Amino acid sequence: MHDASFEFLKKLLLTPSPSGFEKPVQDVVRSWAQPLAHEVRTDRHGNVIAVLNPQGSPRIMLAGHCDQLGLMVQHIDDSGYLYVQPIGGWDMQILLGQNLVVWTKNGPVNGVVSRKAPHLLTNDERKKVPEFTDIWVDIGAASKTEAEELVSHGDPITVDLGCRDLRNQFFTSPGLDDKVGLWTVMETLRLLHDRPLQAAVFCVSTVQEEIGLRGATTSAYGIRPDVGIAVDVCHATDTPGSDKKQVGDIRLGKGPVVFRGANVNPHVHDGLARAAKNLEVPVQTRGVPRATGTDANAIQIARDGVAAGLVGIPNRYMHSPVEVVSLEDLDRAARLLAEFCVNARGDDSWIP
Repeated sequence: MHDASFEFLKKLLLTPSPSGFEKPVQDVVRSWAQPLAHEVRTDRHGNVIAVLNPQGSPRIMLAGHCDQLGLMVQHIDDSGYLYVQPIGGWDMQILLGQNLVVWTKNGPVNGVVSRKAPHLLTNDERKKVPEFTDIWVDIGAASKTEAEELVSHGDPITVDLGCRDLRNQFFTSPGLDDKVGLWTVMETLRLLHDRPLQAAVFCVSTVQEEIGLRGATTSAYGIRPDVGIAVDVCHATDTPGSDKKQVGDIRLGKGPVVFRGANVNPHVHDGLARAAKNLEVPVQTRGVPRATGTDANAIQIARDGVAAGLVGIPNRYMHSPVEVVSLEDLDRAARLLAEFCVNARGDDSWIP
């Protein structure tokens, strides 16, 4: 991976961005995009849009969402313990026992997710997955007064952020969903910089995907793309217990996933497949017979309809603090998107 691009990826992953609180990571995106794009703007929703060749045709939107799972402070009790509610879809059994950071207006405050020690649980409690009302966040405060001097209601929380290399160019971190998709879109911007284009290319860091595809909905409406391709993580099934009959045989390091199905325009799929063949980049194919739970769904039905595509980055252990991807898959996905954009022509038909 390009050295500066790898540092950019790590900076994205070390910057907090729970849904609705994405500004810190969007500052990182703007800094990256400014020297590479003809125009960088941020809309009222908080989506960052970096544009190449703005007067070109067709208008291609590439979207990766910058928001990550988080928690929010809902209540501070008399002893100074914080009670929280989820931002996005957590598995409580994975969340228990994690180190956390509360991102306050005065800076980060460390904490831990806590509940009674296993020795003190009743038999019924041991068999039950706790609700969010059954756990608390301990920041070490001695009282409600002390806690309220540090933390406010509505403050966002993430797990402790960090990333590590694994073997075979695998990489682990919280928030790979979907900062790897965001990285891919912004790396495509770098690869397209100074290359001749007929298309206008809009590389978008979308917000609030985890709570309803909200940023893709608003940014697609404003951009009015002819073509829109979302880049998001998808389930790798190369781990024990995965059901390949349900979501296909998808493996880390075997290339990005090019989706087919109701959420994907066949011309966009075929264009991505041709680009992969031209580059001799390995790709994996997955069928999805319905609308996907990604930004591609919102983009497809924007205004009078968009020719949508979806590129997936295989991801192990999605929605956990130990997600795992292959750095090779990221590189290949960015090259694939760049080739697709270079080959797009103003007289291409996107009508199925």
